[in-house]
Amino acid sequence: MGGTPSAGSVLDLFRLDDRVAVVTGAGSGLGAGFARALAAAGADIVVAGRRRAQLDAVAEAVSDLGRRCLVVPTDVTDPVECEGLAMAALSEFGRLDVLVNNAGVTHAAPATQERPEDFRAVFEVNLLGAYWMAQSAARVMRPGSSIVNIASMLGLIKSVLPQAAYASSKAGLIGLTRDLANQWSGRKGIRVNAVAPGFVETDMIADMPRGTLEEFLHGCPLGRTATQSEIAAAVVFLASPAAGYITGSTLAVDGGTSGH
Repeated sequence: MGGTPSAGSVLDLFRLDDRVAVVTGAGSGLGAGFARALAAAGADIVVAGRRRAQLDAVAEAVSDLGRRCLVVPTDVTDPVECEGLAMAALSEFGRLDVLVNNAGVTHAAPATQERPEDFRAVFEVNLLGAYWMAQSAARVMRPGSSIVNIASMLGLIKSVLPQAAYASSKAGLIGLTRDLANQWSGRKGIRVNAVAPGFVETDMIADMPRGTLEEFLHGCPLGRTATQSEIAAAVVFLASPAAGYITGSTLAVDGGTSGH
């Protein structure tokens, strides 16, 4: 089990033709980029998120790439809605091969001042939501399928900002990745990996104080933020047969920051 790739051109191993990928948090930013990249690699896409208008725009972009796209508004903090998303993919396309657990929120506050409801809200989406989605997907996935969890370099290293909820939720997601890989890779043939991006050129960092961003980048050997396509390329790799012998791993795409 595990979807051993067949011989052929090495570039063919990165293709996702005839596969179906679900992307959560797909309405904007990295999630929208992941949907487009997976479509460009040949997959049909199911986009999920809370804002229908944004999802429709991403679906149009996927259609422009010649792939089919299903829009399923979903709140990943609700296990019933996660189950509905997986079943919608199965009903529309007959299969579910790739899950990209991208839905996420952030919050920054000094630890002695952070409200319990704010801390819980981050965990509800970033960690519990990823778990509910992985559960739902794994129930219908075939051997050779792949789950890619979007973690963060802040699950690996300290943050300049006070981000206890965000950092610990992403560290938890990395731990969840290892455990699910151990449970499902051999028994179900489902690979489970994570990508830990550094700072990326998205709206999420647009409002960050310039000095704070510069402090982070000072510890980055490449000395710059990542482009969205650089993170998307890592996701496509882990989703594809090219990563057929990789499971339980966290791929840091952070310009060397976590290894510095």
